Amino acid sequence: MEFRTYDANKDKKATHRIWREVGWIGDNEKHKEALDMFALAGKGWVAELRGEAECLVLTMPGMIRHLTTDLSFCAVTSVSTSYVARKQGLAQSLTARAVAIEANDGAVVAGLGVFEQGFYNALGFGNGSYEHWIAFDPATLKLKNQARVPYRLTLEDWDAMHKSRLARLRGHGACILLPGEATRCEMMWMDNPFGMGYYDGPNGELTHHFWGVARGEHGPNSLWWFVYQTPEQLLELLAVLKNLSDQVNLIQMHEPPEIQFQDLLNQPFKYQRISETGKYESKVFASAYCQMRICNLAEALAHTHLRGGTVRFNLKLHDPIEHYLDTNAPWRGLSGEYVVTLGSESGVESGRDSTLPTLTASVGAFTRMWMGVLPATSLAITDILSGPYALLEELDWLLRFPTPRWGWDF
Repeated sequence: MEFRTYDANKDKKATHRIWREVGWIGDNEKHKEALDMFALAGKGWVAELRGEAECLVLTMPGMIRHLTTDLSFCAVTSVSTSYVARKQGLAQSLTARAVAIEANDGAVVAGLGVFEQGFYNALGFGNGSYEHWIAFDPATLKLKNQARVPYRLTLEDWDAMHKSRLARLRGHGACILLPGEATRCEMMWMDNPFGMGYYDGPNGELTHHFWGVARGEHGPNSLWWFVYQTPEQLLELLAVLKNLSDQVNLIQMHEPPEIQFQDLLNQPFKYQRISETGKYESKVFASAYCQMRICNLAEALAHTHLRGGTVRFNLKLHDPIEHYLDTNAPWRGLSGEYVVTLGSESGVESGRDSTLPTLTASVGAFTRMWMGVLPATSLAITDILSGPYALLEELDWLLRFPTPRWGWDF
């Protein structure tokens, strides 16, 4: 087998076949065109067997927010292996190489969406927060405001929508993908899409909008993103959805990070009971399908500014990605011993201080603690993280963050 960079001239047909085999596209020419653009929007690598690409890994550059600071982010946007190349270790090995190259090129954090928990943990990734997916009858929205007449959005508006997504309200943990193809290609892969929004920017920019898929006369309709810059814009978009309730019986969407959606629904439990198991079932469910890992510990901590005190400790960090990388690779993960300072000015040094307590952790567990996905005392129960209980409690109090929410699926 051979690992190499993606070559559009050589690999286009093979990548079409891979994605068709895994069920991500059919023979639709528009879907193939979108894949071709998507593969060139960032970086790509393939594993070649018998002269053909049989595994494809794609990444895109972006930013992720830690409290109020944006950090360089590598999004692993696709990992796909053909049917004939399964169980050969290609996906993990090729993904490890992709992450190593991105880390060496400056990515502070890497992230991806998972098909199942455990596979990418072997590369140092750890679970992000639960994302809530809500399904509701728009007639049950409890709103005082009215919506103005929105503008209809189509595929031709992809650039305005992408810029709107980049400029959206973003809190702790929110990420953006920089190439416009991150939005355009997702739109091209959707069948029967629809969108609406408002051009309220100072120069006529699209400020708030949603985009999704309509299914049949009465739904359920699914929204793939829901973008706004202010609370008032969020409420206006919800009012637009309520205006659809004379025909659409169910809307499915991610819960906006800034709110608890149940606050906006009339009799939510009643409607869950009466619609249970039906086509238009109202419900809320949660899943932690996003994972992330720190790639540059020094940069991540240098941009970590906390309130409420300072904690210093030894960190014994294990990074399993090193087992998938060549010994001469320019970046081989973060395994090692460090002295860490967390406070208003944070940082890390190689080595060990015998006067300090020691935290032992995998890079995935440490990333989850640093992002505030779970407190240290909880991670010590379910993940690879341990240390004196007094240290864990100190870290719990210091790393009290808003729940990190990506706000961008990939």
